[in-house]
Amino acid sequence: MGKGDPKKPRGKMSSYAFFVQTCREEHKKKHPDASVNFSEFSKKCSERWKTMSAKEKGKFEDMAKADKARYEREMETYIPPKGETKKKFKDHSAPKRPPLAFFLFCSEYRPQIKGEHPGLSIAKKGVVKAEKSKKKKEEEDDEEDEEDEEEEEEEEDEDEEEDDDDE
Repeated sequence: MGKGDPKKPRGKMSSYAFFVQTCREEHKKKHPDASVNFSEFSKKCSERWKTMSAKEKGKFEDMAKADKARYEREMETYIPPKGETKKKFKDHSAPKRPPLAFFLFCSEYRPQIKGEHPGLSIAKKGVVKAEKSKKKKEEEDDEEDEEDEEEEEEEEDEDEEEDDDDE
């Protein structure tokens, strides 16, 4: 069985859940011995629900409202059990994790952004920092791509020189 409290009130049901429940009861009356393919049954119920008028759905919506009132009434008197919480003790002698690259970037550019945008809120400053960080990353990636291309060209030149030496 699950870890939940057995004394906790049963959850409130939606109008659709009441509709499916009545469909299931009708199906059991018509076909008492037949097994039910849940996915097909659910699809048929869903189609029937979509085609129902608001007046027809009203009965189930009233049932849902009554069940919601029951649930709220029961929850007012329900007292959850005191759970045993296991507190994780932090090892203060353990080394700190290294900061993320974005946090390093922020600490480096925070004074500059404060100077450029003195009236911005903290959230807006975060957006500006994120944009600058993204631009900087793209620039670094472009530089790395150029360096990689230069290295590839040098390797190709070396390969050609070796081929020339072999001949």
